[in-house]
Amino acid sequence: MVPAIMTLAALNIVYGSPASHNGSADFAIIEKVIGHISERHRDQPGLNELAAMTGQSPDGLIRLFRRWAGLTPKAFLQAVTLDHARRLLVDGADLLDASLELGLSSPGRLHDLFVTHEAMSPGEWKAKGAGLQIFHGWHDSPFGPALFMVTERGLCGLAFADEPDDPVTFDDMARRWPDATYSHAPGRTAPYVARIFDPAEWRADRPLRIVLIGSDFRIRVWEELLRLKPGRGTTYGAIAQSLGDKKAARAVGAAVGANPISFVVPCHRALGAGGKLTGYHWGLTRKRAILGWEAGLPSRGD
Repeated sequence: MVPAIMTLAALNIVYGSPASHNGSADFAIIEKVIGHISERHRDQPGLNELAAMTGQSPDGLIRLFRRWAGLTPKAFLQAVTLDHARRLLVDGADLLDASLELGLSSPGRLHDLFVTHEAMSPGEWKAKGAGLQIFHGWHDSPFGPALFMVTERGLCGLAFADEPDDPVTFDDMARRWPDATYSHAPGRTAPYVARIFDPAEWRADRPLRIVLIGSDFRIRVWEELLRLKPGRGTTYGAIAQSLGDKKAARAVGAAVGANPISFVVPCHRALGAGGKLTGYHWGLTRKRAILGWEAGLPSRGD
């Protein structure tokens, strides 16, 4: 399936917002800003330009836009820019051409946007990992032997197995990025073990850096999973509906099954229709164990 573009996703958020503030007057401003950003993203319009166009102060426009759309005008502009960047790269544009087409000053600007939002470069996304160095190592975990894969920018893979050094598990992970270079380096992966499996280390001031490498649709599904709190679940259908396509449950299920960062990107919290405990890439027994472990965690609030 072809995923809905970021622009439409953000518009759906706005259209679904409660009209309990200043009604049509506020909506007219939001609609004008979204339309301008969507049509003029190549010019990278700034906040002052958008504010002057709508007769708002810059701070006032930020507050209004965030209240209606849940993000700032700048964040919306970046989402539109990234969406167009992906389509240009898929169509064969090189990074310099894509940067110029998007109105960015250099390929470095485009790279910064991708790293900020997805922790990966557009070239790596397009080239299936070519030029990407991935370090890997096996470690014990509360749920059996675990294979960790990291890049210079963060964790990109976490898989479980019944036996350590399982070549089938390694091959399963490596085929996701077939053109990357792999190096056995357990010393580089070890620091992630305690960070991930010790709830005391789950701190907002020290966020875990992860690298999502996949298609646009899969990344959007994985981002939906990251919004789930421990002890909470969702269904494939609910995720599909949140992405704007309630008929995409089957595609969501495939994306959940392809999640390369188990436990951290909590695909174990995704359930079938009616809350049925469905398949798990690393085994249903392990899925039940993880859910049970999470259920015993002290409440950290919402």
